[in-house]
Amino acid sequence: MFRRIPISAMIGLVLTGAFAFTAIFAPWISPYGMAEIVGDVWEPSSSQFWLGTDNLGRDLLSRMIYGARVTIFIAAAATAFSFTFGSILGFTAAVLGHRADQIMSRSVDLLMSIPTLIFALVVLSVLPANMLTLILVMGVLDSTRVYRLSRAVAVDINVMDYVEAARLRGEGTRWIIFREILPNALSPLVAELGLRFIFAVLFLSSLSFLGLGVQPPEADWGGIVKENKDGIIFGIPAALIPAFAISALAISVNLVADWILNRTSDLKGGRG
Repeated sequence: MFRRIPISAMIGLVLTGAFAFTAIFAPWISPYGMAEIVGDVWEPSSSQFWLGTDNLGRDLLSRMIYGARVTIFIAAAATAFSFTFGSILGFTAAVLGHRADQIMSRSVDLLMSIPTLIFALVVLSVLPANMLTLILVMGVLDSTRVYRLSRAVAVDINVMDYVEAARLRGEGTRWIIFREILPNALSPLVAELGLRFIFAVLFLSSLSFLGLGVQPPEADWGGIVKENKDGIIFGIPAALIPAFAISALAISVNLVADWILNRTSDLKGGRG
């Protein structure tokens, strides 16, 4: 599978792997504690503090490492929830059709008509601000996009001959969804998976920047931008470093997703 990998995909794999490694082993590779004050406010980069210090004198590199762990975990969990929930509902709506399809589709349309950020801000201002709440809110809101995509793909697959043959054999709805539709819908879902993960990272960062995401002393990249935004006035780049990390993660994940999509498309074409 890894023979003749394009340069772009290799770069994406290396960067994505580096981010994942950092997130998993954050407590062991971080030079200081997440909330440990080790120096003066906004110290410049040095041999002791590679990225300098933040607005409270904490090591910015340590904050970034722990921020990677929190950001990637919440975004990945929300994306997994949204794809599981949204794709199953979308496939079910396409297979059942008629009234069930209309009820689910109109409910999703109603939810999508509300601006996502405003809806999340209202919900998070009422519910307790913790990781579980963030994952559920982000997952439910993102599942509406996954529902629309999975339903559109499943409607086309549902009329194929092999699906009709499965129905004639007496197979049930569960079999048709998981054994007939899902394997043939993986290509567009894989491409959307990377995109939705990046949107989850950006959405979480936006919520944290507005004060309703990850709460201090926990660190995520959006919160680090908020904490250090005033330093930009004085030419201090502490707020730009997490923004660069978000961009690098977005590019690397999209490069990997594009490569996987091309491979699955080629494999299907080869089998045809």
